[in-house]
Amino acid sequence: MEVEELIWKYALANAYAHKGRANPKAVIGKVLGENPGLRPKAREIIPLVNEIVERVNSLSPEEQGAKLREVYPEFFEEKKGKEERRGLPPLPKAQRGKVVTRFAPNPDGAFHLGNARAAVLSHEYARMYDGKFILRFDDTDPKVKRPEPIFYEWIKEDLDWLNFRIDEIHAASDRLELYYSYAEKLIRMGKAYVCTCPPERFRELRDRGIACPHREEPVEVQLERWRKMLNGEYREGEAVVRIKTDLKHPNPAVRDWPALRIIDNPNHPRTGNRYRVWPLYNFASAIDDHELGVTHIFRGQEHAENETKQRYIYDYFGWEYPVTVHHGRLSIEGVILSKSKTRKGIKEGKYLGWDDPRLGTIRALRRRGIRPEAIRELIIEVGLKRSDTTVSWDNLAAINRKIIEPIANRYFFVADPIPMYIEGAEEFTAEIPLHPDYPERGTRRLKFEPGKPVYVSKDDMGLFKPGNFVRLKDLFNVEVVEAGEEAIKARFHSVEYEVAKEKRWRMVHWVTEGKPCEVWVPEGEELLVREGLLESDADVKVDDVVQFERFGFVRIDEVKDGKVRAIFAHR
Repeated sequence: MEVEELIWKYALANAYAHKGRANPKAVIGKVLGENPGLRPKAREIIPLVNEIVERVNSLSPEEQGAKLREVYPEFFEEKKGKEERRGLPPLPKAQRGKVVTRFAPNPDGAFHLGNARAAVLSHEYARMYDGKFILRFDDTDPKVKRPEPIFYEWIKEDLDWLNFRIDEIHAASDRLELYYSYAEKLIRMGKAYVCTCPPERFRELRDRGIACPHREEPVEVQLERWRKMLNGEYREGEAVVRIKTDLKHPNPAVRDWPALRIIDNPNHPRTGNRYRVWPLYNFASAIDDHELGVTHIFRGQEHAENETKQRYIYDYFGWEYPVTVHHGRLSIEGVILSKSKTRKGIKEGKYLGWDDPRLGTIRALRRRGIRPEAIRELIIEVGLKRSDTTVSWDNLAAINRKIIEPIANRYFFVADPIPMYIEGAEEFTAEIPLHPDYPERGTRRLKFEPGKPVYVSKDDMGLFKPGNFVRLKDLFNVEVVEAGEEAIKARFHSVEYEVAKEKRWRMVHWVTEGKPCEVWVPEGEELLVREGLLESDADVKVDDVVQFERFGFVRIDEVKDGKVRAIFAHR
């Protein structure tokens, strides 16, 4: 295949996979990976790649797809095969083009890894079957799980970052009139009623399997009470609309469950105080799943009771209930996911915010340098297990490492630096590739000047004992003469790496005049700050994920006034 055809092939494939925007670096990597013989000509190929990527990015998504089918039809077969290999089993009763899934988060906190399981599964299946994915904000509890405007935006941003394609967005709080109309229909049908019993009295009757005294009162009486709920004659806690169910159901929570209740002065962020009767989750969700045409629901095993409750409404209206796929909870070892605990920790000053790198929110994982592909792959790997799953940080790190290792440039960072003075060495410039596997990316140049120290890390103090030999990575070999907490003295030995390799001398990294850099290292509930020096010419910008050699992969969090802050991801 000609070089130009090869570039078009991978530029179009990359654009198709990333919302119409191809990345030149990724394209170069694919081109050289398929044809290693082109590596010596990398510098000549880069301008051509940039030109073709620009042309591809100027096309509409439809034009990109058509061109991709023309030059690389195998891509779609490979994509289909990859989806099948992902480990997601076929979806029951799924018809291509007719699958509709939804994700219904409550915007009362930031989206986290536990929420992401239902979201990713819903989105993946919708895409696999060429169906529709709906984002529905479950925001009808302005009292206990109070929605906040910022979280509506953050959830959309997080889903976008995860490369979701959202077909429709709805907010339950915009649909209250719809819920009212269905509530009234159920009351008229004799399938729902307005209960004015004190909550304690109703629970006592329910637990004994005895009907509430209001249950069988005439429809006209129920409708009058319903009007009083709407017009403000009842106050909060004085009246509730209940769905009639089996009073002998083995689960008391299912017996005549509450569908709508009154909230005085809700001050909802979207509707203010316009409404005072609010649906509970099971009622709003049941109505919306039908109205929006949802065919498949993915929900946690702990919510299995919801289906039991909602089926009463579906049966009363003669609707077909969506296929429900239950899965267990997903958590990550040692990482907080609970929104209530996170909010409490932020309020107490324990956490720095919803993106504190110790947390399991999507924003926190993103801040640590975890890639969206890694999160999706982890969730797909866990699959549809009904049992709860706790993954270790190492599980996620291993997946993420495969993704970022090829794209992360290398730099030296020295934590807790100590000056090392070297006698007998001449001026030397170390020319080090930004990535050992991709020489076409270029090199970094670190210059050693006689009389000036190099800085090494206090972490390596165990190696700096008089008489020991070490290799300064990509520079030369030295013998340690004196070692103290304030400074180290060493003597030049040799340049050749082979000497150090043969004698098994340990390798350490170093910098000369580095720029100030701090790395935040999350360790359980602690957030350690490692102060140090980064290569002075390191070309890093915010959001770059790079590898600090012998330290680990980090995401650049801030570059300001000549100082760099990075967040440790993993080794």
